[in-house]
Amino acid sequence: MLALATIGFAVNFWAWALVSPLGPLFRENGALGTLSESDVALMVAVPVLVGSLGRIPVGALTDKYGGRVMFPLVSLATIVPVLFLGLAAQSSYALILVGGFFLGIGGTAFAVGVPFVNAWFPPERRGLAVGVFGAGMGGTAISALTTVKLYTNVGSAAPFLITASLLAVYAVVAWLLLEDAPGRVAPAGSLMSRLSANARLPISWQACMLYAVAFGGYVAFSVYLPAYLKTAYELTPADAANRMAGFVVVAVLMRPIGGWLSDRFGPVPVLAVGYGVVAIGAAIASTTPLLEHIGTAAFLAMAAALGSGSGATFALVARVVEPSRVGGVTGLVGAAGGLGGFVPPLIMGYVYGRTDSYAIGLVLLSVTAALTLVLTLTVVRSTLRTASEAATSDSPAAA
Repeated sequence: MLALATIGFAVNFWAWALVSPLGPLFRENGALGTLSESDVALMVAVPVLVGSLGRIPVGALTDKYGGRVMFPLVSLATIVPVLFLGLAAQSSYALILVGGFFLGIGGTAFAVGVPFVNAWFPPERRGLAVGVFGAGMGGTAISALTTVKLYTNVGSAAPFLITASLLAVYAVVAWLLLEDAPGRVAPAGSLMSRLSANARLPISWQACMLYAVAFGGYVAFSVYLPAYLKTAYELTPADAANRMAGFVVVAVLMRPIGGWLSDRFGPVPVLAVGYGVVAIGAAIASTTPLLEHIGTAAFLAMAAALGSGSGATFALVARVVEPSRVGGVTGLVGAAGGLGGFVPPLIMGYVYGRTDSYAIGLVLLSVTAALTLVLTLTVVRSTLRTASEAATSDSPAAA
């Protein structure tokens, strides 16, 4: 079940990230007219926004109906915008924005997989299990490595047709083979009442802030790094996409490691180290250092920190939130993470358009990471301690 969920997450994220690698290419070849840096930033950010907000209802619906129903449904729904972008939209910037809006459906698969996987594992193994599932975000790396090559060498529709075919195959396989965990209890009450109750949990807003920086930073770099590298370091679109893929691979590999470390040492130390590394790495990157040495090291260190922090955030959620509410809380937290990835590309594009420099945007990331580090060591640590004490007092041994 973990393997099937991870594959589904990867395929849907592959689809979700199809527009990002093509943004600089569209701008360079003039296929859509004259595009500004802000135009490209908006193009690649729209799927992120919709995929983020869509996780809120999709997570709650997964609590109600289970991953066996929701995984095939999300995968089938994502096929429509993928085919629209591949076959009808590439001659118009406005149509690409429309297609990108609905392409965001693919990004909601995350809110299906976390509660599905969480229910299959005991608490002491959920950090690693959800981290392994989270490695499916490597679908964005597959997109980065293949989309531009397929687009230029095979045809403009090729990456979209291949992805749509894979989504269709996965939807069928998931419908036939996926099973919800035995004993899964569907929550009572209406969708809105459950969303409201989940939003009032202290861990919800705390995890939202943690994930907005950790996963949001990952998403922001994964969608905007090609444009950034091409402009700041004058790389070719293919070279920039390959380097972005390296960033993604490191983050993907570190996500299950972050979950595993959280199972062993607790999520707070893992989160604290991660945000400290991001604060330092972003400050270094803001100086636009030589890419082949200091710049590469700074970006890869941030990739490792953001990946481990993403895994640790849901290890924290698994420890504090009861299983029947994990989907709803995951939807809120996942939305915050996606929104955290939506805003930075727009800020970076706007700042560069006014200053011809990315320094201010990267300094803001550094400051944000430092503030999140403080939040982790104070409020989040207190919440985890309270939850641990409550679990101990309610255990049979304590009774």
